[in-house]
Amino acid sequence: MDVDSDESEDEEDVKSGQPYMSLLKSLVESNPHKAKRRKLDHSTDDQPNHEPESQSDDDNDVEEKEAVDVDEVEEPEEDPTNIAPEDLFDEDDDLDETDPFETHFSNPDEKVFSARIKAADQTKWKMQRQQFHSTRAYWSYPETGEDVALPGPIPSVTELKLKKRLRESIEPKLSSFETAAEKNVGPFLFNYRDVLYCNRSVAEADKLRQLTALHALNHVFKTRDRVIKNNAKLSKSDGNEDLELRDQGFTRPKVLILLPTRQSCVKMVDHIISVCEPDQQENRKRFEDGYIDKSQKFSDDKPQDFRDLFAGNDDDMFRLGLKFTRKTVKYFSQFYNSDIIFASPLGLRMAIGSEEESSKKKKVDFDFLSSIELVIVDQADALLMQNWEHVEFIFEHLNIQPRDAHGCDFSRVRSWYLDDQAKYFRQTVVLSAFNTPELAELMRAHCHNWAGKVRLQLECPGLIQHLTVKARQTFSRFEAPTAAADPDARFAYFTKAIVPMLTKRGGKDTGGTLIFIPSYLDFVRVRNFFANNPIVENVTFGNISEYADIPEASRARSHFLTGRHKVLLYTERAHHFRRYQIKGVKRVIFYSLPDNPIFYQEIAGGYLLKSEQSMLLEHGEGVVRAMFSRYDVMKLERVVGTQRVGRMIKETGDTFDFV
Repeated sequence: MDVDSDESEDEEDVKSGQPYMSLLKSLVESNPHKAKRRKLDHSTDDQPNHEPESQSDDDNDVEEKEAVDVDEVEEPEEDPTNIAPEDLFDEDDDLDETDPFETHFSNPDEKVFSARIKAADQTKWKMQRQQFHSTRAYWSYPETGEDVALPGPIPSVTELKLKKRLRESIEPKLSSFETAAEKNVGPFLFNYRDVLYCNRSVAEADKLRQLTALHALNHVFKTRDRVIKNNAKLSKSDGNEDLELRDQGFTRPKVLILLPTRQSCVKMVDHIISVCEPDQQENRKRFEDGYIDKSQKFSDDKPQDFRDLFAGNDDDMFRLGLKFTRKTVKYFSQFYNSDIIFASPLGLRMAIGSEEESSKKKKVDFDFLSSIELVIVDQADALLMQNWEHVEFIFEHLNIQPRDAHGCDFSRVRSWYLDDQAKYFRQTVVLSAFNTPELAELMRAHCHNWAGKVRLQLECPGLIQHLTVKARQTFSRFEAPTAAADPDARFAYFTKAIVPMLTKRGGKDTGGTLIFIPSYLDFVRVRNFFANNPIVENVTFGNISEYADIPEASRARSHFLTGRHKVLLYTERAHHFRRYQIKGVKRVIFYSLPDNPIFYQEIAGGYLLKSEQSMLLEHGEGVVRAMFSRYDVMKLERVVGTQRVGRMIKETGDTFDFV
């Protein structure tokens, strides 16, 4: 199949206003009721933990990493309309026209959503900033001339439109919404708005997992029960009634949950099991064997957020299908027979495949993402430390009309699927500890929900006055004309304003200087400068990046402590994956501020405090120097605070000192 030509033909058909005819044309040779057998590039369940090199900026060639598949299940695709009535999750649920599931998916007001989809397609969005409980809500919705209010508060789960089975299960565990995360996220989540929550913390992680697990199950159960009940109606009609029952998408999977590690997958799955309380769990032991690691892998001095992310099985290569029936949850179901897909970005991209390898091994297959109606991206801040391009790739392949029929009964497919409008109905929920330009761009480019989208973000008090050590903190602003020109302007400022301080008196006073560099590309540039430029020939240096193995990093730390190396270059991802306790630091230079504000505390405060405690540094003599431009406003706000960031970006002065 010539993929490129087919896609171009599809685009022409869509432009001509005939997406339905385009779909039928592309599937005309498919047999809608033929069972297919698929195997998503599998080999074995077990895979050793990998080094963080595979998670760096340069890890774009996913074919080089061995494909280890955890979905090795040979089974035919199911006929989505052939579901037994005894598989109903609830037999006595009545239709509720106020249910967000009905108003958003099942029976939306065509006049309302058509106008909003048109506005969203033309990128006409209205944004309002409002206070929502304890946080700031940046609320956006397609501009059609009407004001769309924020959803009302949800005091308890009794106010939710849940399946009876789920309500009975969750009420003893979650009687009311008490935490800030529950109060802020809940109303948007259960009303099918897109959400970017920028204040995820370790303390609230379980509450957020419980909320999203409940919402995902409620959506899956309602979708499946609607199909089963309509099957019963059709079987009773015997073809004598003219029934038009639009109740499904092209393929079965409805929920996609992206997670950073297998252990994070275990936590989310366990919350789902806790909520739905199945009688049986098929393949559970296999799941535990492949996903749970109870060994102690690091010392007790690691911080809480590090332990939360990397404790257990920290493998970032996985994908898992979960299938639900009334009494059973089946692990490792084939994707086309799954209700929920759990995956790391790398694992899912490997499952999809690439055009380059399609002629050698298998064709590219992303049809199982065509009918995803809910995407949950948990711990997005951790995914940013992996390869964010994989996340973007996945979102680019969501809700594309399938190339094959996969047993689909098109008479049952919802009209907005046939009209190629599925992306406007999909709900996206992104949970992160902080906001970044990448997350903002994800919401802008890939979140088109006609019901609206919101960014929830607390005001930042700042960290500069809460370090564990007294130190002079100097923030120096440099000018960059555009975001694209920022790296060159940053390097020029570093070589002209920072380097002369390091070479003063032949570099004799340079010892104990740690230069923190978030971007690996910037790191390579600065490393090459220190290695080759005669200006710094008297400044000895070492480096630790995410590519450094443990012995190499240990040597660099040792040489830095003994003074053999005056300067140590250190990347953000090396700190994220290893959290090295670096000794001998007397001054810190932030080539750029870290995305994670915790790193500023640990490096500017923690490292200098250790030097004071070991008598390598006099009390209060530590120095911190940070470079920033106006394109660093998000990072800067988290460090200096919301009240200061505007002044530091806009004022005529370019140097700001804090003690």
